[in-house]
Amino acid sequence: MADDLNPLATALNGRIKRTVVLVGLMGAGKSCVGRRLAARLNLAFVDADTAFEAAAGCTISEYFARHGEADFREGERKVIARLLEQEPMILATGGGAFIDPTTRARIREGAVSVWIRADLPLLLKRTVGRDHRPLLKQGDPAEILGRLIETRHPIYAEADIIVDSTDEAPDATVARVLTGLADHLNAAETAEEKR
Repeated sequence: MADDLNPLATALNGRIKRTVVLVGLMGAGKSCVGRRLAARLNLAFVDADTAFEAAAGCTISEYFARHGEADFREGERKVIARLLEQEPMILATGGGAFIDPTTRARIREGAVSVWIRADLPLLLKRTVGRDHRPLLKQGDPAEILGRLIETRHPIYAEADIIVDSTDEAPDATVARVLTGLADHLNAAETAEEKR
């Protein structure tokens, strides 16, 4: 699979003029895919959660416990706005970031959004037993993730590109993202030529 990615990445070389923002639920693979995608495209990779923790001086779980979700979302909004002002990069966002209307509008205006979509069994497999997910500490993870799928998937569907994450090697998802980016850029360039 890795050899198959080279022509896809080469075709995009120099064509990424906006930050590529990965959105989706926790456990979808945004950070894993993002790191590999950034390496293929010779772009920086930034995890918005890590950037938030650096700015806050504590973990997201600690911030949630001290200040609550509303304050966290406000801080997350500011961190992402700052990151979107920088040079193009691959940016993995937290699961709730794209749900915020202000953040979603900023991403729509200045970036390309990619929804990494995963089903409930895969999300559970990747998240259960890890203690750094504050939302999953509030009850049954399957019920919580099911509710998040119901409420958030229609909003994630507004992303520019939708790619399925499956229980295969991460490079399979990276290949789908590269193909989606190429298709998206080709469509945008064709539309621009017709103007």
